[in-house]
Amino acid sequence: MKAASLDDEADAVSARRLQALGHPARLRILRLLSRRDACCCKDVVGEIGLAQSTVSQHLKCLVEAGLVRYRPDRQASRYSLDRHALSDLSRIVGTLLEDRGTAASGKDNAK
Repeated sequence: MKAASLDDEADAVSARRLQALGHPARLRILRLLSRRDACCCKDVVGEIGLAQSTVSQHLKCLVEAGLVRYRPDRQASRYSLDRHALSDLSRIVGTLLEDRGTAASGKDNAK
């Protein structure tokens, strides 16, 4: 596989993850999951006050984006934050700010 196609694939994954972060309820869900090892949908509903069906859809979106892990547990499903995926996304976004030192100095090279 060529390097460009690997970059394209990585960019597509990052874009899906960033898109999943584009809803306030999903950010609240991630914040909640960051404070726990794992929880079920009912726990999330109780904490953020949205309907169960709405929370389920948001969790599904976060799982599909690879930001949350899903594990069946008897009759409940357990959800946990994928800390590695969020760390990778943070690193990727951070590289956008590393414009050869101009971001830190506040200088703009576009003239």
